[in-house]
Amino acid sequence: MTAPLAVSIGDPAGIGPEIIAESWARRRETGLAPFFVVGGANVLAAAAKARDLSVPVEPIEDPAEAAAVFSHALPVLGQEDSDYTPGKPETRGAALALHSLAEATRCALLEMASAVVTAPIAKAQLAQVGFEYPGQTEFLADVCGLEREDAVMMLAGPSLRAVPLTVHCALAEVPNRLSQGLIEHRARIVSRALRRDFGIDAPRLAVCGLNPHAGEGGRFGDEEARIIAPAIETLRAEGLDVTGPHPADALFTPRARQTYDAALAMYHDQALVPLKALDFDEGVNVTLGLPIVRTSPDHGTAFDIAGKGIANPGAMIAALRMAGAMAARRASHG
Repeated sequence: MTAPLAVSIGDPAGIGPEIIAESWARRRETGLAPFFVVGGANVLAAAAKARDLSVPVEPIEDPAEAAAVFSHALPVLGQEDSDYTPGKPETRGAALALHSLAEATRCALLEMASAVVTAPIAKAQLAQVGFEYPGQTEFLADVCGLEREDAVMMLAGPSLRAVPLTVHCALAEVPNRLSQGLIEHRARIVSRALRRDFGIDAPRLAVCGLNPHAGEGGRFGDEEARIIAPAIETLRAEGLDVTGPHPADALFTPRARQTYDAALAMYHDQALVPLKALDFDEGVNVTLGLPIVRTSPDHGTAFDIAGKGIANPGAMIAALRMAGAMAARRASHG
């Protein structure tokens, strides 16, 4: 792989800087591909010190320098910085987070980086500096010139891959947002991505029902018969291996998880609750359908434990490893 990974620092008052620093410190034992961080050199150095880590930070002027630096220091691109105030988010830190996200994405789009790995942000803080998106997934779709429905969030861990078909909306809005077209469109994107980025030649998709017991023959709702089942039939007719609609309370058992490569859930918590219950410390948020590779640890800023040296870096390490593997697979297949 010729280009390093670009890492956005996230909110500098959260746990992002310290788990990035610890990921670099564990780079050899975890087999991480070279990466650089956009901005926040002082923040990263202070976060590493607070965690009692020996992490030299070295500024770089070009992403191409990162690979040579990575073996002995954590490469940081750019001069943008902030104070390190763990647990106490502020406007200057939010500005750094936004700049870091935008610049890391630009590096990937220009192929100066092989992937983007985004540390957690605080949406309320970013809104104060002009960030108008529900989340980073929607931002990436817009920057990549895609419709938002073309960027699909998948949560992936060692035990489960799950895709919420509706994401950042109130639960009461979910039935009206679901449509046969939405399910079909996102299922196709997931299937293509599992082949391209995960090397699964014949992906198996399992689709959740919306209602308890998948509607139980219409007793608890008609969305399964009216929307979900017709979408599954269309996808099967196209040759995709899709099953369902399955009762969500049975789809995430150990035995059931052996029968599919990804589960398609109808709403946010239907996908994230089982993923976090099973793989919280290794869960990765992957954005499918983009022209670039993007991953992120599947947790938030955790302001309450920032700077205390107890944040688990496992999900950041997993996000870096997954980004490196996906980028390498894309590079090898063109």
